[in-house]
Amino acid sequence: MGVHKTRDRRGLTLVHGAFRAHQVERVCLAGCRQRGARIHHRPAALARLLLPRSTVGYDVMVAVGMGRYVGGRQRESLRAELSERGVALSTGQISRLGRRFLDYLEALHHDRAPTLRAALGSDGGWPMHLDATGEQGRGTLFVVLAGWRRWVLGAWKLPTERADAMLPRMLEVAKRFGDPNAIMRDLGRAVIQAATDFVAARDLDIAVLGCHLHLLRDVGRDLMRDTHDQLDRCLRRSRVRPKLRALARELGRQLGSRLPSASLALVEWQQQAELSDHRLPEGDVGLAAVRLLAQHVLDFPADGANLGFPFDVPMLALFDRARHAARVADAHWRTPPTDPKVRRALARLRAALRPVEVQVPVEQIARRLRLRKSLFQELREALRLNDIKPDGAPRPARRPRGDTAVELDGVRDAVRRLSVVLVRRRPERGPATDERAAIDLVLDHLERHGPSLWGHAIRLPDGRTRLVARTNNNLEGSFRALKHVERRRSGRKTLTQDLEHLHPGAMLAMNLNDPDYVDILCGSLDRLAAAFAGLDARGRGPARPLAEQVMIATASLPAADKRIVRSDATLRRLNAAARSRAPRA
Repeated sequence: MGVHKTRDRRGLTLVHGAFRAHQVERVCLAGCRQRGARIHHRPAALARLLLPRSTVGYDVMVAVGMGRYVGGRQRESLRAELSERGVALSTGQISRLGRRFLDYLEALHHDRAPTLRAALGSDGGWPMHLDATGEQGRGTLFVVLAGWRRWVLGAWKLPTERADAMLPRMLEVAKRFGDPNAIMRDLGRAVIQAATDFVAARDLDIAVLGCHLHLLRDVGRDLMRDTHDQLDRCLRRSRVRPKLRALARELGRQLGSRLPSASLALVEWQQQAELSDHRLPEGDVGLAAVRLLAQHVLDFPADGANLGFPFDVPMLALFDRARHAARVADAHWRTPPTDPKVRRALARLRAALRPVEVQVPVEQIARRLRLRKSLFQELREALRLNDIKPDGAPRPARRPRGDTAVELDGVRDAVRRLSVVLVRRRPERGPATDERAAIDLVLDHLERHGPSLWGHAIRLPDGRTRLVARTNNNLEGSFRALKHVERRRSGRKTLTQDLEHLHPGAMLAMNLNDPDYVDILCGSLDRLAAAFAGLDARGRGPARPLAEQVMIATASLPAADKRIVRSDATLRRLNAAARSRAPRA
């Protein structure tokens, strides 16, 4: 072997800092060939340290990727920390290294697929959880998750939720990790079609299950959305909240520095006054009492559990508090306060609350909404989902019911009993049109999705039985964690742009929080950089960047198409064609 060429190469790693290496490449002087190519010898020491065609080390890329996509660190924070360790990077380099980290993580995930598949097989198989997320209709991210291990097996950016876009990804996961023994999906048309086509394409005899929480959410929205919006419009037109806010604000300003002492005196008055005595106190304490009543109405979100609509019905809570406060104000007005300031404040409060005492249409709408909320609560009790948050995080109050075979049978019996009760309760004729329509809506949902609501007990090859989760909360929780990391990383609350440009490998980074997954992937996180280097040594590194991945075209307007559609060249050509006239015959 003789010297073929020499060159100097710069490097930047966490272990060595910035360095310069003298690299000698050798070649066989006799012209020996192996597999048709002349035998070369390239030093492997630098290949184990530095990324191909880069001066940055694998360990630097791992530090950046872990900080960005697992820790949610911002670029300036990472830049300052790396600078203290002797690694100087620009913010642009940090962004590129973060994306490159996700490319390598995807490649390593695929390379370890046989071992991951064996681990899933040791559990007796795996249930496939399907779902997609986005922000304001953009940045659709489709994910396949192994339910029992809670491992993300695949993530892809899609133009929109379509069955023909989801199916190839599901088939790819099945080919790589084996066929699932069940499918858990939401109730969207596209994912239902994709799951049906997947089972037919793989010729599987498995349960295709619908998420109970998605069913409950869909029923609640269909039941209450229109009526809730009507009540919201009525309360907005009456300007109840603006008037109460203005009154509370002006009373606070009027009391000024005397407000703390007036509040303390109000607390003492509440403890000492008789409950049958509805006369308001005089002076500052009376003003503080009127202000307290207005604030009580404005605090209507406290009646909910911070779960969002339809689990919380905020406009009904506002109406009920306002109606209750109006009755309280009337009780105080029977014996009007002698202090003119307190009397004027109380009269203003009664005037602000008067619109909620109107029978038509506010009271009628509230009555219909209360009936529909009661139906929704009956279904929620039957499904026993009072202990689960819609965002995937279980409530800490007590263990959710329905997570054993016996409890699941109880849930099924409760839903059947509710269906029978609703059929008997349904008015056949008469003026109860709204109640009849509401019951029909619930029964229709249960009939359409009934076959997919049951079958969670999976018989394993070793004879044991294991349950698939009744909800997609495992995957919803992963989406919630991803968006939490993205908000920390970007510093933005609205993630429309961030999710549209987010690398799908960011979902795989969620797996790095699982010790079992990390053990299979690389042994420990300290050895992740060496595992990436091993991929390149065996020619198994990332095949192509994200920008080159092909996505199925749809009627949506992705960012890539938007740049062309809105370009000046396109507008000039369209305008020129529109101004042209066909020659006369």
